[in-house]
Amino acid sequence: MLKKVLFVCVENSFRSQIAEAYFNKYAPSGWAATSAGLTPAEEVHQNAVRLMLEEGIDISRKKPQILTRDLQEKVDVAVIVCSSNLCPVVYTRHVEEWNTPDPAKMPLDEARKIRDSIKTKVLDLIERVKSGQQP
Repeated sequence: MLKKVLFVCVENSFRSQIAEAYFNKYAPSGWAATSAGLTPAEEVHQNAVRLMLEEGIDISRKKPQILTRDLQEKVDVAVIVCSSNLCPVVYTRHVEEWNTPDPAKMPLDEARKIRDSIKTKVLDLIERVKSGQQP
């Protein structure tokens, strides 16, 4: 049975989309990721698309989706990637909080650092999952 990770932020347009894309690119067998937000944006932020294209990952066709109770109940791990009091509360077996600053209004060079930080955290999560550690 496929195990799932849910990446959550407010608009599901930048941080959570990047985390989902990295996880799915490097996911161990039997694992997959999705992402959602409390108040989803109309589209994925253009800088997120640009930064992920630099990594060879195209997220231009992704659509932000709303965080539902049903979605939360179907995942094994949830990761809250945002860092404000607007971040959603997630109800699932295991929840991590990464407290990642919002890159949406940052210059591209600063946003790139956030992307790289998310990649490092995703790869760490994948290593923990692969080694059988509690994520």
